[in-house]
Amino acid sequence: MDVSGTGAGVKGKKGASGHKAGGLRNKSVTRSVKARLQFPVGRIGRYLKKGRYAQRVGTGAPVYLAAILEYLAAEVLELAGNAAKDNKKSRIIPRHLLLAVRNDEELGKLLAGVTIVHGGVLPKINPVLLPKKTEEKAAKEPKSPKEAAKSPKTRIGWIN
Repeated sequence: MDVSGTGAGVKGKKGASGHKAGGLRNKSVTRSVKARLQFPVGRIGRYLKKGRYAQRVGTGAPVYLAAILEYLAAEVLELAGNAAKDNKKSRIIPRHLLLAVRNDEELGKLLAGVTIVHGGVLPKINPVLLPKKTEEKAAKEPKSPKEAAKSPKTRIGWIN
C-alpha cells in the first residue's frame, strides 16, 4: 500500500467538506423530520444548552421535550378551537384559550397560576344569588284569563 494514499486500494479522494470529490451531496435531514415533529428539535437543544440547566444535555432530551411541547400546543389549540366554534367564531382569541384551559381539569392544574391577558373569567353565578325555586312556582301567574277562571285560588286571606 502506498503511503501517499494514491494507490489502488483507495476508493476515491475526499474533498475539504469530507464528502467524495465530485459526488452529489445528500440533502440534510433535520432531527425534527426524523422524529416526525413540527417543533424545532435543534433550536430546543440549543436553548437547553444555553440555559445551563445541566452541565451536559443528551441527544434524546431535545427530541423528547419538543414532542411534549408539540402535544401540549395541539391539545390547547384543539380545545380553544372547540370553544371558538361554540361561540360561533372562526378565530381563536385569548378568551377562547382561557375557556379551554380552565374547563379542562388537567390543563387547569398545569396552568393554575397563569394569568391569560384579555381572557376574562369563567362565567359562574353563586347559587345564593339565584332565585329560589319555591318562589318561582308560587309566583307564576296564569298566562291567559281562561286559566285564571279555572284556578281555585281565592284572595280571601288578603281581605282580613
